[in-house]
Amino acid sequence: MLKAEDQQLRNAGSSIPKLSAQNLDIVYTNSKTGVETKALSDINLQIQEGEFICIVGPSGCGKTTFLNTVAGLLKATRGTLAIDGQKVDGPGRDRSMVFQSASLLPWRNVMNNVLYGLELHNRLSGDSKERAQQFINMVGLKGFENHYPHELSGGMQQRVNLARALAVEPKILLLDEPFAALDAQTREFMQKELLRIWSETKKTSLFITHQIDEAIYLADRVFIFGARPGRVVDVINVDLPRPRDLNVKRNPVFLELVDYVWSIIEAESSKQGFDH
Repeated sequence: MLKAEDQQLRNAGSSIPKLSAQNLDIVYTNSKTGVETKALSDINLQIQEGEFICIVGPSGCGKTTFLNTVAGLLKATRGTLAIDGQKVDGPGRDRSMVFQSASLLPWRNVMNNVLYGLELHNRLSGDSKERAQQFINMVGLKGFENHYPHELSGGMQQRVNLARALAVEPKILLLDEPFAALDAQTREFMQKELLRIWSETKKTSLFITHQIDEAIYLADRVFIFGARPGRVVDVINVDLPRPRDLNVKRNPVFLELVDYVWSIIEAESSKQGFDH
């Protein structure tokens, strides 16, 4: 396995990375006590155009904190974060977030939920429905345009969530454990579907998960965060051919990667005094 520094050099080309973090720290200050807690420490990473990146690590290691910083919802205490070389200093139209909860508006049907992102961006136009239909079709919901959230399964609701995020055509798709609330069978099916959609869009994707096999299955590279304060302790290059079917999870190379990542997370979890 390549260590984090070697992996960064290997993957850093002469072009400007799609996303880069340099010496990034996030420190929370308790407004009542003034006590400071460092959530992220000296994060350095680069993500290239079209990569699918997963981040794993022990509970509380700052994975979602990092994602929220990329989304512009949190500001760095130290260091820089940039998209296409431009500093991130707040939310922007170049990023879309897919949360664990689909958070669909119950009074809107599928079509109007997908259009909602465009509305928020003030980007509704004459061809908006055509664009929304394109992504509804892409996520496999053709024929369900007029259905309401309560008429859809959990997996179908997350498909709408994904279509809504894609419809605004972001530069980077941010996914915060989007399948965590689904049953095991639906989760695996959605993993496969997400890879199919990613292969069509080649959208740069940053995916947070606690599920190691999910990360290995989806990613080009897996960043492993260490125990709080979160930092990059290793970067795994997933040299498994694409497209990937679910049966790749029985491949000895796949299982070796899962065991390796788990060994690191287990060691990091012990530093926090609990098992992951």
